[in-house]
Amino acid sequence: MLKSRPMPAFDQQALPDDPVALKSLLTDLLEQLNRREEQLTNERQKVELLQEQIRLLLHKRFGASSERDLHSGQQSLFNEAETEADVESAVDETDDTDVVEVAAHTKKKPGRKPLPAHLPRVVVRHDLADADKVCDCGHPLHCIGEDISEQLDIIPEEIYVIHNILPKYACRQCDEGGETTAPVPTRIIPKSNVTPGLLAYVATAKYVDGLPLHRMEKMFDRLEYELSRRTMANWMIHLATILDPLLEQLKIQLLQSHVLLMDETRVQVLDESNSQSYMWVTVSGGTDPPVVCYTYNASRSGDVPGRILEAFTGVLVTDGYAGYNAVGRGNQVVHAGCMAHVRRKFDEALKVQGKQRTGRAQMALSKIRKLYAIEARIKDYAPDDRRKVRQTEARPVMDELRIWLDQCIQDVAPKTALGKALMYMHREWKRLLPYLDDGHIPIDNNRCENAIRPFVIGRKAWLFSKSIRGANASATIYSIIESAKANHLEPYHYLRYVLTEIAAGNHDYQSMLPYTVDPARIAIRRVG
Repeated sequence: MLKSRPMPAFDQQALPDDPVALKSLLTDLLEQLNRREEQLTNERQKVELLQEQIRLLLHKRFGASSERDLHSGQQSLFNEAETEADVESAVDETDDTDVVEVAAHTKKKPGRKPLPAHLPRVVVRHDLADADKVCDCGHPLHCIGEDISEQLDIIPEEIYVIHNILPKYACRQCDEGGETTAPVPTRIIPKSNVTPGLLAYVATAKYVDGLPLHRMEKMFDRLEYELSRRTMANWMIHLATILDPLLEQLKIQLLQSHVLLMDETRVQVLDESNSQSYMWVTVSGGTDPPVVCYTYNASRSGDVPGRILEAFTGVLVTDGYAGYNAVGRGNQVVHAGCMAHVRRKFDEALKVQGKQRTGRAQMALSKIRKLYAIEARIKDYAPDDRRKVRQTEARPVMDELRIWLDQCIQDVAPKTALGKALMYMHREWKRLLPYLDDGHIPIDNNRCENAIRPFVIGRKAWLFSKSIRGANASATIYSIIESAKANHLEPYHYLRYVLTEIAAGNHDYQSMLPYTVDPARIAIRRVG
């Protein structure tokens, strides 16, 4: 702790006898004391801020992730101060009504889960030798039953060549008819030997499994086929061009939605002048058909979401980034906020408290937990019924939270972790209220964050995009794949079907959309 310099000593004999002069001297001394006390206060605050930052960095570096359970579902109920048992019992003394009923624990029967029934079976019969089918008494043994067990096996990827034979026909009696040849199979990429299945496989491996092209190059080498990463990169560019008409249909549906959720994440593009560019993600919400659209842009300015949502009229749910503010300034768009980001700020404030697990941060988390408990209970309700429950149960909690916020924000240093959390909630308060009046609006932006996470995971593997064209291609392919996943379609089978239909000359893209496609016509396995 920093120490102030001691006050200079005074010779009592040198003190003035004049009361006015003595009063002036005392006044100067008091002013010096006040300045030094103010300096000490500022220094203590700086030390406390540095200690908070150290504790937060240590937690981020070595502690468990508190947001892991938050992202497991779109409206997950927060486990307050996740994985820490002492937090649950350390509720602020001023709030003794926070009681959460927990369902009775049901012990699961131990044992291995049965293998999926849809997997093909290869029956192998293990029988005794004929010599062993005779009893010691000399009579033959009779089969009285069977013991059945199963094992899981796998056949690695098998690459093969489709050898197309096109017979030629001609008339033997004359030469007028010329040659007649069977029609040439349509290629998904002109002058390329790639099939819809292989194209879908490479796209799924890269954009779903996060497998970089250079690793796929080595994988194909193990399969004894040389396929360069440059070739596969060109395939992805062509694939995006093929899928562009399908993406346009998705964008039309997206802008017709009542509720949209939006977020952005950085991406490095080597050909851009900026060191960091951004991938913007827009997701439909409410009861509208699930659609996910990625848009690449080199800028993070507020003009970008304005251009993306130019024709949109409805509710936009975002985090607290100021770039979205311009979208909600008009009368056509209602700008709603994200309670998960508010909760995250208070969770950070709780972490920097160290071993102390009670206080104002815990109080805020306790009330936010109540809001999420309500959402977890009504997640399957109809929008109108959900709105009614929010009005009767969630609004009183929000009113209490507002009163508490106004009381705390006055006497908490704004630069502390708790102060930043309070200021963030205060700034976002008006945007936290719209969900109470509309059952279609989610309480947070987690659905969009879930959609953007596959891109973030993939980015850790391939690190960057080389060209702007490649970044736009990634945005297109991610949009199609994530929209398919949002509609519980297996990405590979869906892409293979779409590409096969397009190669065959089918341009009815409306029938190929993830939420309109007929699974009965194709081998699409629904997931989720």
